Amino acid sequence: KCRTGPLDIVFVIDSSRSVRPFEFETMRRFMMDIIGNLDLGPNATRVGVIQYSSQVQNIFSLKTFFTRADMERAINSIIPLAQGTMTGLAIQYAMNVAFTTQEGARPLHKRIPRIAIIVTDGRPQDRVTEVATQARNAGIEIYAVGIQRADMNSLRAMASPPLEEHVFLVESFELIQQFAKQFQDKLCGVDMCVEREHGCQHSCVSTPGSFYCECNPGYRLNGDGKTCSPIDVCADGRHGCQHHCVSLRGSYSCRCRPGYALSQNKRSCTMIDFCSFGNHSCQHECVSIPNGHYCRCRSGFTLQPDSKSCRATDLCNGVDHGCEFKCVSTEGSYHCVCPEGQRLQADGKTCSKCGAGHVDLVMVIDGSKSVRPQNFELVKQFVNRIVDLLEVSPHGTRVGLVQYSSRVRTEFPLNKYHSADEIKKAVMDVEYMEKGTMTGLALKHMVEHSFSELEGARPLSHNIPRIGLVFTDGRSQDDISEWARRAKESGIVMFAVGVGKAVEEELRAIASEPVEQHFSYSADFTTMTHLVENFSLNICPEEGKGETEIRSPCECEALVQFQTNTVAILQSLTEKNILWARSLAQMTARLEDLERQIANKK
Repeated sequence: KCRTGPLDIVFVIDSSRSVRPFEFETMRRFMMDIIGNLDLGPNATRVGVIQYSSQVQNIFSLKTFFTRADMERAINSIIPLAQGTMTGLAIQYAMNVAFTTQEGARPLHKRIPRIAIIVTDGRPQDRVTEVATQARNAGIEIYAVGIQRADMNSLRAMASPPLEEHVFLVESFELIQQFAKQFQDKLCGVDMCVEREHGCQHSCVSTPGSFYCECNPGYRLNGDGKTCSPIDVCADGRHGCQHHCVSLRGSYSCRCRPGYALSQNKRSCTMIDFCSFGNHSCQHECVSIPNGHYCRCRSGFTLQPDSKSCRATDLCNGVDHGCEFKCVSTEGSYHCVCPEGQRLQADGKTCSKCGAGHVDLVMVIDGSKSVRPQNFELVKQFVNRIVDLLEVSPHGTRVGLVQYSSRVRTEFPLNKYHSADEIKKAVMDVEYMEKGTMTGLALKHMVEHSFSELEGARPLSHNIPRIGLVFTDGRSQDDISEWARRAKESGIVMFAVGVGKAVEEELRAIASEPVEQHFSYSADFTTMTHLVENFSLNICPEEGKGETEIRSPCECEALVQFQTNTVAILQSLTEKNILWARSLAQMTARLEDLERQIANKK
């Protein structure tokens, strides 16, 4: 059998009236002898047959049969047309129909040879030269087999070069079967992959008179036609992997980031519940996070240095007490207190606020890798506790937030939000940056950008205090001294807050004078709530800090309330017996003293 490579072969058979019935039978045998020695199959050699006279008839196409028995059955059923000899029309049909991919021909880029075998016994009644040239230019290799009365010039006009290998003339129909073996040798030829140094990296496919290279599954042929490169299936972006796509040979697989497991659909990822393994040893609660877990204590307890056991602590640090300003622990309980000049509201937690203080506050928080995700959530809560102290409004206090690690990112500028609720929501939406600790770079960004009028800082001429709060948990990887100095020289009041491995020398360099009032430190993220109390901003001073001097309405309000309460007590005392007279005189004296204080304030 001919095994030098797959071919697409179409027999173009002359069944004009000049071909007598017994002669046509020898043509059937010729086709079947050729087919019998071919390696047939959808991925091997494909065969089609058409007959022609004055018209063209398709017997079977390249996609119809793939076994010798089916093809022989179809060939034996052919009924000759017995009319004229329109060979040019038959070549046109082979080019436009028989050798199309719709009829089973392999695409040209696969380089499967397309071979037309024309068998005729006479002179064409139409023109063949032009249409044969078109067919050859379309990539069809034409063999012209003439029998008995065939016109040699017409055969030469149809055949592909070199003519001595593509033009055959058989003296009679009786000799065509003997010719079949000779033609088969010519068709198959030698195995060019064996005879030549082909240079194919993977495999060589031989074709009549030539060869081409193929690549193994999962590889594509390079432009040199010989070497192969792996196909990156992930590169087209259609893999659907949630996290990572890993290219394999001709395929791919999805892979998840550390701490996640691949779902049953082999594309999406689910966070691994490390707590469910049962080996966490947490005394109270285990909390799963990507690539690990951490232990958490119940309300009223503090996590110990072993990060697993818990110990009871004061309730202010152990529960969500909700105190707006300060929580004071007592035995088995706690209560909330407010700054001087503010009253505790009926809910026992919030304080009455004064809107006379105007501040531009920018908080610069450390988002480096050493902070860790769970502690960064505590930092955001710390920021929001500070926001709770402020009377936020476009004309009152404005707040901006900057996060830094190896780079600096403005989370929101001073002019972005106009209420405490908006700011607190934006803070909780901030994403953890990780990486390094470039505190100096963050200070530079704060001075040059955060306190610019473009980002919402009010002009210096308005005398609105500019306050910067820097929060860090470790040593800076760059120099902080120059930009800490520039910040204070530009009129920014600097507060420094350190936790854990923060360096006291750096905190003091950042803080404004007096340093002791402008820097704070906590050894642990979970016990840093007292830092909020240390940083309670004086937003209701005795004299307003804005363009106009405004006396503190909070202080006046407190005095008036005290007077009202005292008058009520006096009215109650007048209804008692005379034994309370001395007390009444004392209370009257206190009232007169209070009125004098109010008069002096005015």
